[in-house]
Amino acid sequence: MIFQHPALLCDIGGTNARFAMSHAPGQRPVPVSVSKTAANDKFLDLARDVIRSAPEAPRSMLVCAAGPMAGRSIQLTNAYWLIDGPELARELGLTQGLLFNDFEAMAYALASLTSVDVRQIGPLPWTHGGLQVVLGPGTGLGVAALAQIDGRYAALPTEAGHIDAGPVGPEEEALWPHIARVHGRITAECLLSGPGLARLHAARRAMLGLPPQDLTPAQITQAGLAGPGGERDALALFWRIAARIAGDMAITFLARGGVTLAGGVLPRLEPLLNEADFRAAFESKAPMDALARTIPTRLVTSGFAVLSGMAAVASAPERFAIDYVNRLWV
Repeated sequence: MIFQHPALLCDIGGTNARFAMSHAPGQRPVPVSVSKTAANDKFLDLARDVIRSAPEAPRSMLVCAAGPMAGRSIQLTNAYWLIDGPELARELGLTQGLLFNDFEAMAYALASLTSVDVRQIGPLPWTHGGLQVVLGPGTGLGVAALAQIDGRYAALPTEAGHIDAGPVGPEEEALWPHIARVHGRITAECLLSGPGLARLHAARRAMLGLPPQDLTPAQITQAGLAGPGGERDALALFWRIAARIAGDMAITFLARGGVTLAGGVLPRLEPLLNEADFRAAFESKAPMDALARTIPTRLVTSGFAVLSGMAAVASAPERFAIDYVNRLWV
């Protein structure tokens, strides 16, 4: 067995750091703690604190983080942490460990999601056949795919959140000049992220000739869920763009196995999800609209789903086509 149990599972985003413990192979992981990423100077120090408070010390650790892999380390894209796997193993006395990009881990989680973890969007049933795509806005926008090769799951991490995004229809064409650019560009992540929600809200007010409002994404969400108004209109626009970009990813990857939406933002906006409107935007892909209409969609509603995916890897690593030789810490 590569990963001795108990195994500590860590989901590190630009905003939150979530931890769970897998006590034995095949058991559903038990949530341990949630912490604000920015409240801690180093991941190693936070991991030490979590382990001190845990009922038993982990033997292994699996960590996913929101940033690109570089060997056995990850530099977070939207935070200043550098997570170094061999250093963690050495300093924490672990027998083994593994790092994932956050949406690579979310892709592996697709293999173990159950009906309690998701909400189906639209009438198409989930068949688990063919290549799947997962994407989701949080502090940034993650996108990955999952394929089955000779009975093993292989994740395909991407940086597709940084593709350019353009307007569709007269309303968006009027809106686009008012959107604050990031690094001189309007990308999918520039729109579909927590900061992207704030940009969309600010751009809508500017387009309508209204004075600026200094609202956080959380405040926009709270106001939009509370009742009609400009904030709710911004959330509806956010959902429409999410559906459209999900459709783009569906036809880019020929994701006949389905598209799953995840991340830290969309589950909070679930009360405003209009399934008919979502599917209309998702399927509007002429001349590929017939293909898009055959691809099912769903929303992850569990905040710990990605941890379940890492638990599955820890329990049965042979099911997953991961380059363990070059990625294991020990």
